[in-house]
Amino acid sequence: MVVEIGLSKDVDYLCDYTFNFYWHNKSLEPDSLIPHQNATELTYRDLVNELKSGGEVHIKGNVAKNFAYSLGADLKHFGGSGEAENTGRILIQGNVGPEAGMGMVAGVLYIKGSIEYPIGNIVELESDIQGYRKFRSITDILCNGIEEDRLIDNDYSENGRILTLKDGIPRGTVAARCPCDSKVIIEGDAYNGTGMLAKKATVIVNGNAGMNTGSHLNGGTVVVHGNVGEFAGAYMKDGKLMFQSAKGFIGAAMEGGSIYSKSKAKTSPPAAKSRMKGEDSALIRELMDAGRVESMLYNKYEAEKEKEKYVEVHMRDGSIVMRKIK
Repeated sequence: MVVEIGLSKDVDYLCDYTFNFYWHNKSLEPDSLIPHQNATELTYRDLVNELKSGGEVHIKGNVAKNFAYSLGADLKHFGGSGEAENTGRILIQGNVGPEAGMGMVAGVLYIKGSIEYPIGNIVELESDIQGYRKFRSITDILCNGIEEDRLIDNDYSENGRILTLKDGIPRGTVAARCPCDSKVIIEGDAYNGTGMLAKKATVIVNGNAGMNTGSHLNGGTVVVHGNVGEFAGAYMKDGKLMFQSAKGFIGAAMEGGSIYSKSKAKTSPPAAKSRMKGEDSALIRELMDAGRVESMLYNKYEAEKEKEKYVEVHMRDGSIVMRKIK
């Protein structure tokens, strides 16, 4: 099935799987009509439901921010599995705003106009529809292969599932939710959210990375040979995150996993400095290309278990007893 919509002005949040989350303290109503339509009365939910059923959405006009956000993800926020699910494709006769495909894990985008940078978890391939540019999710390629597609300005090796991004395009949420053993090498800097929710993938950034690097990391590994932005390792559940230094605080609300920083980092609870072990130094030598002495200079941070709290109780005989607070 195909759903068609024409737009007279740029519209935000189209095909956004997170369409009833709060964005900038504003709740989005999924059943509200999409503005600036031409001769149709479609809601945001209509487009998402069509894609979830494996159908196509054809858009004639320009789309702006949050386009195809988390496309293909069966979101836990809505009671889903958190994994990728069956997803259709989108054809756009118009331009696309920045951050398209952030967190996207499945589906295909065909764009007839321009696309602004940064982009999300997508990579361009040679198109099979004349006049359109074709984009697929990086996570989809890592887990399902390149198939008959051919990458543009980047490389993919089926042997080991290794994707090398060398086109210099800033990308966010690279390898988002990736559940398979694979590797992404970014030759240059990464945008925000690198490795978000990744379970098994290893992402290597041969440059700097932006905000929320390794946020919600759930077993994967993120290696940044440069520096990271604010909120690195926030909400980490499991996995490894390592870098040279961090801007701002790291490890906010982390539940598990380990963060390694060559420079001492400021932490947010419950993240706290922990003792480096021999296997930690070996891992740093392997992934950060560090020498033996250099690897011993790294700092390790983990979620600190809540300490038992006690209060002083002054007894009548003048002694002091420490009583646990329940």
